[in-house]
Amino acid sequence: MKLELCAASIEAIDLAEEMKFDRIELCQNLEQGGMTPSPGFIQYALSKGLETHVLIRPRSGGFRYTQEEIDIILHDVDMCKSMGVKGVVVGVLNESDLICRPALDQIVAQAGNLDVTFHRAFDDTYEFDKSLDVLIDAGVKRVLSAGLARNVDLGLPVLKRMSEYANGRIEIMTGGGVNVGNISKLKNDVQPAAIHFSGTNKTLIDEGSMFEETILKPNRNKIVRLLETARA
Repeated sequence: MKLELCAASIEAIDLAEEMKFDRIELCQNLEQGGMTPSPGFIQYALSKGLETHVLIRPRSGGFRYTQEEIDIILHDVDMCKSMGVKGVVVGVLNESDLICRPALDQIVAQAGNLDVTFHRAFDDTYEFDKSLDVLIDAGVKRVLSAGLARNVDLGLPVLKRMSEYANGRIEIMTGGGVNVGNISKLKNDVQPAAIHFSGTNKTLIDEGSMFEETILKPNRNKIVRLLETARA
């Protein structure tokens, strides 16, 4: 089982290197669920020798994209491929909240030899088996999911069924509300290919500035405890 850190800051990248995470999902603006990181940010992660999978998400909100937005996604996938990342992380839905197969096929084709991970847009779909069938047929390598729920605690029964149904045909990576209290249960009951978490706390930065902001900042102690529990 691999451990993936959702890294949205320089601090998170540095912690991932120090603590020898198997890989990172790189993004920015984690407070809105993560957005496509800048080329400079991607290069920083790569300079650390980390297995880097880049979130490709052009805006906040849901995952019903216009063709113009799909074109931006394709451009960003191509940029990531040219930079030498290991994979891209995407999610595209249609007006019925099913996986948008035409757009997904375009993305997979553009990704070429990159790993393609379908992110938690999956949890906005229904009938996990049909959604998994689409991803498997499209050549997607793994799916990040909380079991069609807001968090892994609520989605645990579905995650177990997903893992059984996938039967090695696609990697199941659990994520969404992973904490010290549930990571062992996820590991033992679901037996996922990977567990994904950020280990962050809400933190006010630049207090007193007109531009002070509350962000999700990685918490070293939380991440250490998660790693120790997962690796036990």
